[in-house]
Amino acid sequence: MSHSTIAGTGVDLDARGIRIEGTERVVLCASLFYFRLPREQWRARLEQVRDSGYTCVDVYLPWNFHELAPGRWSFEGRRDVAAFLDLAQETGLYVIARPGPYICSEWDGGALPAWLGLDPDLRVRQHEPRFLAQVTAWFDQVLPLLAERQCPANGPVIMVQLENELDFFDCEDRAGYLTALRDQALRHGITVPLIACSGQGDIEGATGDVPGVIPACNFYPDDDSPDIEPEVRRYAQVLADRDLPLLITETNRRHRTLRRLLASGASLIAPYLQSSGWNFGYTPSTGNWGAPGNFMSHGYDFGGYVSSTGAERPEYAQAQLLARVIDTLGSRLALAGSSVPRVPVTADFPTSSSPSARDLDGGGQLIAVPHLGTAGTAGTAGTAPGTAVVNGVPVAVAADSCPLMLTDVPLRPWGHDGTLTLASADLVAASEGVLTFSSEVPVTVVLGGNRVEIPAPAVGTPERVTFEGLTLVALAPGDAVRLRATERDGTVRLADALPLPSAAPSVEVRDVRRRAAGAHEEPAGAHELPPALEALGVYRGRGAYRTTVDLTGVDELLLVGAADIVDLSVGGRVHPTIAGFGAAQRIDVREAGGRVGVEAVVEIWGHANFDDARLPALRLGALRGLGSLWTVRDVTDVSALWAVHGHWAGLPAPVRGLGGWSSTRVGIPVTYRREIRSATASALHLRGVVEPVRVSVDDGEPRTVHTEDPWVLLPAGTHRVSVTLPHHPSGGGLRAELLGLEPVTDWTCAVQNDDVLTRFAAEADPADPADPAALERYDIRLPLALEPGEEAWLDIDLPQLPPSDKGFAVRPAGTQIRVTGWAAGECLGRVWAGDRPAFSGGDSNILWIPPGWSGLTLLVRGTAGPGNPELRTLRLECPDD
Repeated sequence: MSHSTIAGTGVDLDARGIRIEGTERVVLCASLFYFRLPREQWRARLEQVRDSGYTCVDVYLPWNFHELAPGRWSFEGRRDVAAFLDLAQETGLYVIARPGPYICSEWDGGALPAWLGLDPDLRVRQHEPRFLAQVTAWFDQVLPLLAERQCPANGPVIMVQLENELDFFDCEDRAGYLTALRDQALRHGITVPLIACSGQGDIEGATGDVPGVIPACNFYPDDDSPDIEPEVRRYAQVLADRDLPLLITETNRRHRTLRRLLASGASLIAPYLQSSGWNFGYTPSTGNWGAPGNFMSHGYDFGGYVSSTGAERPEYAQAQLLARVIDTLGSRLALAGSSVPRVPVTADFPTSSSPSARDLDGGGQLIAVPHLGTAGTAGTAGTAPGTAVVNGVPVAVAADSCPLMLTDVPLRPWGHDGTLTLASADLVAASEGVLTFSSEVPVTVVLGGNRVEIPAPAVGTPERVTFEGLTLVALAPGDAVRLRATERDGTVRLADALPLPSAAPSVEVRDVRRRAAGAHEEPAGAHELPPALEALGVYRGRGAYRTTVDLTGVDELLLVGAADIVDLSVGGRVHPTIAGFGAAQRIDVREAGGRVGVEAVVEIWGHANFDDARLPALRLGALRGLGSLWTVRDVTDVSALWAVHGHWAGLPAPVRGLGGWSSTRVGIPVTYRREIRSATASALHLRGVVEPVRVSVDDGEPRTVHTEDPWVLLPAGTHRVSVTLPHHPSGGGLRAELLGLEPVTDWTCAVQNDDVLTRFAAEADPADPADPAALERYDIRLPLALEPGEEAWLDIDLPQLPPSDKGFAVRPAGTQIRVTGWAAGECLGRVWAGDRPAFSGGDSNILWIPPGWSGLTLLVRGTAGPGNPELRTLRLECPDD
């Protein structure tokens, strides 16, 4: 069955490529997210993408950005996505809209609303009625906005993506789930192609193989890998067999790699994230790549061609060059099939293990020849240009480049009866009798069996050659991006060069005003056990849990399921901040003793955007809050007396220490069983877990225990526990201990969601302005020393700096502090200085004030850890990137 769209909708797909309003196109697409930018900057960023030569933006639409609380919708101000789409059309850009319901995007919860996790029967991203009812409410809001703005009649939307990388997720009924999403899109009048992207190449896993849902592919290869091309060509062929083009909806940002993807058959190339932005407020996610538990920073920047502040990086010019090649070849390239070179290609430099080519419509090939060596920058060493041999002709190739060479291309469309046997450089313009190339090394051209070499052009000095009735012009890349026209005689007309940015000034702020009081807490009731913050109506923000507990004879507490950031105080002692994402934490309280107060301030950094099974709070849809707190009444070693089952162990079952069975069957699972008795609730702690092990209790469903959280909670009584692990004779061995527990109960709660905090930040200083003595008490100079757990609200009068269209970066520096900032009535983001978890994304040490946003208020909280809490300096910078 063909998965192509219905002809006549204005956007048609088949194995030959993409046609928009009847015109074949190779589409370069940049991710650009309205929700990560001030509204005042939308138009400028869209124009910047257009001027890069890209013709499209892909746009996530985050569900929880628009549904702020159950049934409370907002599509105004920075949430006015309809206005953003209209601006894209005015700017001349197409849009690929990605409404989810799940988007990932390192965004809070992957855009799934936090309260979904309160329904124990609701299962996210499943073909399940409770979840689909919630999705319907979201789609009923957002899909009509997209349907009204579909191309070509009413707007820029050329594709709508359903879901996002579902092949990473354990969806039980992919076909049923994607069918339900597809049917909702069709019900709302979506006629442009419906696509679904695979994150790791599992096309059926991403689409359910549902008719009318078109597969797209996300590739994130090692840019220096020699094996990109054969992998991508395989997917191009798989999709061509379905009469579909290769749509690459996410990939790396480096244009050397993008050229390789183009040559390997891609009709759509959408690098993620070319135009960077910001995670304002409490919108970052948690649990990104690498070790579990990474925090996403306020800056959202992965090195794309435009920085978070809007500065253009060197890749921006690379984008313009690639766009010129695509425009010059036009439909010849847009209709080109995926192939390999018809002529031999060898190189004396590191290159592709199997180069790719496109069979151009009308004849000839485009061949990508990547030089995977690294070019040097000013003052640094790098790889020298190399030599490739193409069909027996030696040609120069610059290091860290990927020229798109043309072979056997008829020149009649450009006013010449001959054939371009070989051109070793990018063809960036072609007109009647004139071919213009871009290169930083000499250009080799072969026509009619004759060969000419054009010297390497210098910036501002084009090289011209008249050859076989053609005018050949070579430009340095810096000139090629400014090319307006090349005359018949080889005269080049260039746009004016942009002025170089001036040095960015910075100012250290010393004088601040400390507010007299902190933000008002909203009481959230008394509870036997600590509830989730979401159950208290906090979806973004923080809450406080308070109780008293008798610690007579208690040496430690066990905290289970706490997330994200927990500042725990026991008997007045503030413990180091806990950011374990639900992993059980043992807390030494020997210094407390007697009946003491317990307070936990729990802050949501963000809900998990990925489904990481290793830690409880990193599961998609996991709730936030204190979890459960227990006093540890006794600790018993239970490492011995485990009955062995498996391998050749016979009956009666041998008894060994946990993990102590000897066998030659390395890696084959063996099961250890024993009874565990406890008069109270207990926690089984498996120490020394390396590989994941499977644990079942009373022959129930096994659960996987990881080294990140090697704990199993047990109710009071006698239980039959089974531990199954691969035999690992060179491992360190397992130990098991049983902690007898009693729950800490009788909690009172108070909350401060993001609305409460933001309202307080926007209020005037509560100190009486008519009392100079009172004001003087709160005028202070940095550094500001705090106690662990102490907070200070600071109002800052920003010094005057030269006007900047990129705003200002505020860089707090100190030890053991967390800083949250507000400006112009909106939360900017958060910075954590001192002992902290790993961060991902952009610069995690700054807050950004957009241009035109007034005022600055900071909430500074001291934390326990190495060194005393102190806000040492506050520097205001004009970012120049």
